Amino acid sequence: MHHDDANELVTGEAVALDLRPTSFVLRGAGALIDFILYFGSYFALVSLLMAFSQQLGLDSAMTTALSVTGAVLCIVVIPTAVETLSQGKSLGKLAVGARIVRDDGGAIGLRHALIRALTGVFEIFATFGGMAAIVGLLNSRTRRLGDLIAGTYSQNERIGSVALPVYGVPVELLAWSATADVAKLPDALARRVSQFLAQAHGFTPNTRERLSRELANEVAVYVSPVPATDAELFLAAVTAKRREREFTALQLQQSGLLRLAPALEGMPRGFPDRG
Repeated sequence: MHHDDANELVTGEAVALDLRPTSFVLRGAGALIDFILYFGSYFALVSLLMAFSQQLGLDSAMTTALSVTGAVLCIVVIPTAVETLSQGKSLGKLAVGARIVRDDGGAIGLRHALIRALTGVFEIFATFGGMAAIVGLLNSRTRRLGDLIAGTYSQNERIGSVALPVYGVPVELLAWSATADVAKLPDALARRVSQFLAQAHGFTPNTRERLSRELANEVAVYVSPVPATDAELFLAAVTAKRREREFTALQLQQSGLLRLAPALEGMPRGFPDRG
């Protein structure tokens, strides 16, 4: 199921994922690098073939057949193999930070790469990128004809790091947090709670309320007493309490190491210092 925004995908849990398609300029730059690489390889292969055809005793028919085979190898077989083995990358895509993925964000397979390579013979090599540029300008994710047929698009992977929000104890639960006992949560549950709080703004209201309630029911087993409050506020308060407890434990550990430092770093009594 797709969101109204063309650059978002709504998963089965109604989580809106930002797809971040590669811009037209970056796609063009990456395609140009790949074009030079693949077409240059073909040109070099044909040049070598023409230069040594007489020494190899090749007639014109054999030379033509080898030229066609080289074209298929350089502009279909090799691009297909590269994209399949690298799961959507190539030298040009690496240079611009792009990767070809399926419409649902998953890694492409042999079928997707082969369709893109076959259509690329016409829209990229035969028209020198003209057809791909025209089609890319006519859709919101700069997808060329091969992408439309294969069900793929170019995803931009060079996204600046985003600082995750840090939640403190909600004001309504400050009094509760002073006496609450929060046991250590299982790592899997703690990760799910953190992910929910970080992505809650992308949920639909009904799903946000349902998921927060389900997570709160799981977390409540490790909390005493359980406050009578909104489920999402409860999760934020528990997360803040866990962070405070872990920070306190780290401080105690560091202070303990500082107290032991003289004994750990010093020489045993009566042992000669040979340093």
